[in-house]
Amino acid sequence: MPAVRVDGIEVAYDRVGQGPPLVLAHGATADARLFRPQAEDLADEFTVVAWDEPGAGRSSDVPPSFTLADYARCLAAVVEDVDLGPAHVLGVSWGGTVVLELYRHHAELVRTLLLVDTYAGWKGSLPAAEVRSRVEGAERMLAVPAEAFAPTMPGLFAGRPPAEAVRLLSVMSADTRPQSMRTELTVMVEADLRDLLPRIEVPTLLLWGELDARSPVDPVAHQFLEAIPPATLVVLPGTGHLSNIEAPEPFNRTVREFCRAHS
Repeated sequence: MPAVRVDGIEVAYDRVGQGPPLVLAHGATADARLFRPQAEDLADEFTVVAWDEPGAGRSSDVPPSFTLADYARCLAAVVEDVDLGPAHVLGVSWGGTVVLELYRHHAELVRTLLLVDTYAGWKGSLPAAEVRSRVEGAERMLAVPAEAFAPTMPGLFAGRPPAEAVRLLSVMSADTRPQSMRTELTVMVEADLRDLLPRIEVPTLLLWGELDARSPVDPVAHQFLEAIPPATLVVLPGTGHLSNIEAPEPFNRTVREFCRAHS
């Protein structure tokens, strides 16, 4: 298991395959395992790197004071540790917010951006009432006793997801650490990256599930498309928020074609 240390925090990641680097950043209540369908399929053409963000999976816990820039600095260290030059960097949901912050501070490490069912931070993409509703739901979840903690996020899938996707999500959710989730939530609520979007200069793929209920195509994906000059939007029919595990075949095909065109 490769790992890199950043200010005393150990950040673990998986690495498979050969070719141009494709770095994958997962969302909340998940870890590198979220990207198994991508690692298995894309490693024939790319060096696929999936991290466990700080506070998740095999990586160290994070202090309550951890910021979005801290997450981005840790992701930059992973890209540098892989040592294959600028990477195609993909982020799903909250992971896309981290990826955008990576670009803000370390644009030289980014060959392309792949933003999947994501946000420019909750403040940057969602109405204030929706943010308050999500915070209240998360606080109720975090208030239960440790032995009863079972994080769930409504609206992750459009329909009946594959059984393997449900099993994988359950396993990762069971490993979620309440304090890490609270820190992540605090960061996400206040994040607003709208100022960055017009300054993005690398090829950018917006990959969205047509029926994403958590980050809807309209308005969120369309806001990204309007704000980012070099962006292209691809919508996967009949798919929800976690399109990479709900519809891995069209997801992987779209990612492969985009990265191949810009390698």
